[in-house]
Amino acid sequence: MGEPSVSDLPVRRATMADVSAVGQLLHDFNQEYADPTPGPAVLAERIGRLLGSDETVILLGGPGPDGLAVLRFRPSFWSAGLECYLAELYVVPARRGQGLGRRLMECALDQARQLGADYMDLGTSENDVAARALYESLGFTNREGGLEGPVNFYYERDL
Repeated sequence: MGEPSVSDLPVRRATMADVSAVGQLLHDFNQEYADPTPGPAVLAERIGRLLGSDETVILLGGPGPDGLAVLRFRPSFWSAGLECYLAELYVVPARRGQGLGRRLMECALDQARQLGADYMDLGTSENDVAARALYESLGFTNREGGLEGPVNFYYERDL
């Protein structure tokens, strides 16, 4: 028997029982890239509050879980559908290159459509070549109006 296909990788929607695992994954993500983190317990508490709303969906991939996709929904004034922001996509280092990130993204796109979104946006760093290749292979672009338009920029600021 060959390796399982990407479509066979388990992905499910997180529940309140998963907040500790989600908090740990998010903490590990930031630790890996030397970004600040309030710690797994604080993240778990915040995730618990967010999961109680219709504005946040978290998908968990693999049996560990070994990865996650965090989706944030907001009303749009450009269309009747919702906008969906991919706030985080993370796969633990040991599971990278095995299709779990792609599977999480495919499920995230399906989940967003099912919940009424007609648009998804995301941000990633210039040096995250693997993530950029994944997003582009799924039809995302950083060009306004298609492949020939000017480059889009994402800005952020602490308040």
